[in-house]
Amino acid sequence: MRVRNRNNSGKVPRYEEIASRIANLVSEGVFRPGEKVPSVRKLSRQMSVSTNTVIEAYGMLEDRRLIEARPQSGYYVCPRLPAIPDPPDVMQTPPNPMSIGSSEISLMIMRDTLRSDVVQLGAAVPNVQHLPVDKLNRILTTETRRFGHQSFSYMISPGLEKLRFQIAKRAVDCGATLSAGELVITSGCVEAVKLSLQAVCRPGDTIAVESPVYFNFLLMARELGLRVLEIPSTPREGISIEALRYALEYNPVKACLVITNFTNPLGSLMPNERKKELVDLLAHHEIPLIEDDIYGDLSFANERPMVAKAYDKKGLVILCSSVSKTLVPGYRIGWVAPGKFQQEIEQLKLMTNVATASPTQLAIAEFLAGGGYDRHLRAIRRIYAKQVALMGEAIGKHFPEGTRVTRPAGGFVVWVEMPERVNALKLYELAIRRRITIAPGPIFSASGKYRNNIRLNAAHWSEKIEQAVQTLGKLAEGLI
Repeated sequence: MRVRNRNNSGKVPRYEEIASRIANLVSEGVFRPGEKVPSVRKLSRQMSVSTNTVIEAYGMLEDRRLIEARPQSGYYVCPRLPAIPDPPDVMQTPPNPMSIGSSEISLMIMRDTLRSDVVQLGAAVPNVQHLPVDKLNRILTTETRRFGHQSFSYMISPGLEKLRFQIAKRAVDCGATLSAGELVITSGCVEAVKLSLQAVCRPGDTIAVESPVYFNFLLMARELGLRVLEIPSTPREGISIEALRYALEYNPVKACLVITNFTNPLGSLMPNERKKELVDLLAHHEIPLIEDDIYGDLSFANERPMVAKAYDKKGLVILCSSVSKTLVPGYRIGWVAPGKFQQEIEQLKLMTNVATASPTQLAIAEFLAGGGYDRHLRAIRRIYAKQVALMGEAIGKHFPEGTRVTRPAGGFVVWVEMPERVNALKLYELAIRRRITIAPGPIFSASGKYRNNIRLNAAHWSEKIEQAVQTLGKLAEGLI
């Protein structure tokens, strides 16, 4: 906390006047959660003060949690809801690996996306209205005409070289040095992760996952006959390295599966030093790390976060990603950098479905080569940053007292912790009757934890969405 003193005359310092003025604009709704406040230089010109004075004023507002700084981007209004605190890192007893049980609700939530009569807050799907649909479809038409025979043929694993080259070129932004030959094109990130698990695990093996964990990972583990070891995760830093280190002393783990950047559902961003620590820990035990980086390009800051793969010295980190969350989910274009498991994953890809669709590989390769992806990312990052904040504000306004929510710095999902008496599974049942779909907390755990939590998708925002959040709040209130 900063310590500031009045001047000798007793007059309120200029920076306090500026801080008070901005605070009033926030309270009056001129600047809403997620919106950017004037830059330091712009406000210094408007108020005829030095930039240092504005920085001091913004520092006061940061201390009061009214605004937050985003690196290389500026200052933004904070959500008005208490954040979910980090759980304690120290584990009293080692966790036990678990088999995966029923998955009906997870599948129902995914099927809900097919219903046009339902408000889609459950599945983590991007908003098609913010995607370059027309441009991509034009490119698809052009490329299939240009490469007629090639677009009708199998692009046998590892996939289209032009696409792999563009992906390798972009990997530099996240600290990974890859060549086109070190990549395998897959049908989305789900297939990339599944192939990776198949390459390093056998039925009956145990994998370590963060908790709460993306429910599709649990479905994969169930299908492959794997047991999961749940490691506590925090909203700020992701998987607890200390808890993982402790668990590895008691359990034979074959692989660790983690989302390092903007986890699903917590939205955590693992700091770089923690990523290195995670890679070093697993390398010491010769345990492969399967890293899902599907949300990495959706940072609300201008700077794209690094991947754990950047610290890989043994080829034990298998990096998976796709364009499904950022660009076009329906094209099913993903990829994997398999490290030392390249041959196994290429063979598994061939045995699974031979190849990823040729026309969509051609279209995405051309879109990336044309430079349109970076322009698209700049726009969609701003949109999702604002909508995540608006979702947090709506939850704070309409949900029961005591509700808390995560404050992710990227992606488009939020994790909501409601009062303990609110049963998330019951809330799901009530919500779907009102034609609102949500993702209840227990599906994000093999042991059915998080009974008073839900995950909400903030990729869509409208008056209808806010009304749905208000309805959810009333239904949650009725369960107390």
